[in-house]
Amino acid sequence: MAMLLLGLVLFLGVHSTRIFAEGARRRWMARIGEMPWKAIYSVVSLVGFVLVIWGYGLARQQPVVLWTPPRAMNHLAALLVLVSFVLLVAAYVPRNAIKARLHHPMVLGVKAWALAHLLANGTLADVVLFGAFLLWAVLSFGAARRRDRAGHVQYAAGTATGTVATLAVGLLAYGVFAFWLHAWLIGVRPF
Repeated sequence: MAMLLLGLVLFLGVHSTRIFAEGARRRWMARIGEMPWKAIYSVVSLVGFVLVIWGYGLARQQPVVLWTPPRAMNHLAALLVLVSFVLLVAAYVPRNAIKARLHHPMVLGVKAWALAHLLANGTLADVVLFGAFLLWAVLSFGAARRRDRAGHVQYAAGTATGTVATLAVGLLAYGVFAFWLHAWLIGVRPF
């Protein structure tokens, strides 16, 4: 569990600079430059991500079961993960109505993904991993919305083409991941 916790501290910690330390982040970027800042950010993120994966894998070998979720939670989780894939894609497809309306769909996608996995899994490692990501996503979304209001940020209106492309790519990516990649990468078949 220590490796998982260390990975979460590194990964979510560096991703929390805009939540808790925007001023310090700007000062560091001004002091060392944008590219060195991004390089450090990327290395710390990657190390944290690897430790999260390794630590979660180790914790799953000797699970501490806190509860056994009802089977229906798996179905709800599948629906929430589908939503999270569409939201993730919406962050990158230009001029889609989802991003135009929600403004920060990637963070909302992390929320949906984390909540889905909390509903469908009941071990201590699951609560630590997905609970940490859910808490981070809630805080990150709030901070991003405050930055938008303070900066009077305007989002481009969505188009039908952008929205349909977002939905199509999100559904396709979900299908590939849910039916093939999840079992291969995680070792669990969602269906």
